[in-house]
Amino acid sequence: MSQGASYAAAGVDIEAGDRAVELMKEWVAKATRPEVVGGLGGFAGLFDATALTAYRRPLLATSTDGVGTKVAIAQQMDRHDTIGFDLVGMVVDDLVVCGAEPLFMTDYICTGKVVPETIAQIVKGIAEACVEAGTALVGGETAEHPGLLEPDEYDVAGASTGVVEADELLGAERVKAGDVVVAMASSGLHSNGYSLVRHVFFNRARWELDREVPELGGTLGDTLLTPTRVYAKHCLELIQELNGNDEKPLHAMSHITGGGFAANLARVIPDDLAVRIDRSSWSPAPIFGLVGLLGDVPLLELEKTLNMGVGMVAVLDPAAAERAIAVLGEREIPAWVCGEVTAAGSRTGVELQGDYAH
Repeated sequence: MSQGASYAAAGVDIEAGDRAVELMKEWVAKATRPEVVGGLGGFAGLFDATALTAYRRPLLATSTDGVGTKVAIAQQMDRHDTIGFDLVGMVVDDLVVCGAEPLFMTDYICTGKVVPETIAQIVKGIAEACVEAGTALVGGETAEHPGLLEPDEYDVAGASTGVVEADELLGAERVKAGDVVVAMASSGLHSNGYSLVRHVFFNRARWELDREVPELGGTLGDTLLTPTRVYAKHCLELIQELNGNDEKPLHAMSHITGGGFAANLARVIPDDLAVRIDRSSWSPAPIFGLVGLLGDVPLLELEKTLNMGVGMVAVLDPAAAERAIAVLGEREIPAWVCGEVTAAGSRTGVELQGDYAH
């Protein structure tokens, strides 16, 4: 007599999912705030919104994102505790550019087969990054998708909600001619452009992840898996430091992600203004040059795909630039003036000029 069908026979292990939850509880407990109500395991994460009553006109901000094909590197290297920084950075740093404080975050992990230790390592990274961002991890979902994903494959996504006072909202409407652009260094590739990066290194150059690359100061894999820099808490402190009075010299911020420097900065620049960025004001890390060299990738294509060493920018009054750079430096965020906002004239948009420093 044949055995009846079951969820386990179909490839879904509920007990493994329960064990994954137990293993991740330790890390989720670290990523909290006083406003979090209850613990892990409910159907919904709860966050006490009483604090919002202190706002004159609170605006809720929300963002969602994933990590993209960088997860393939983590899977190949069987190293899963850094990918959470990529996820959190991609989500909360989209919120902070408008001045919003990220309050809480949820995550979603789907995999071909739940390996509790792997899931716990992913959540560990997410929780640690949430702590760094000052946001709470209030819940999430782990889903097993046998037949859709291979047993060792997974993908991650997340969403966050933040709040900003309406009259303190940053954006294009504050930007004016004469403002300068302050760049904040990235930690590397962050988590954009990995389809191009993987194609160049693995398909064209035929390099292995364990290849020692002197220019990179270590293996290719270690460089490709470098976690995304999470700017949120540092940017909020910068906003408070500069705009905590009536002057408000910090006008806009832009998170440099997919689409590159110019396209992302253009999102916070009014149509009647232009920005000129001086490439000679910084030297991109060697990984960017290697992608261009080994893949024969034109510079403009690199700049449309990768962050080229700048992960976040601030647009502000020139009189506040030196102070902004000092504030970021105290938080170990290398920063420098990289460009200026001008009247558009016959040349509009954001243009990168000159050659990168060596």
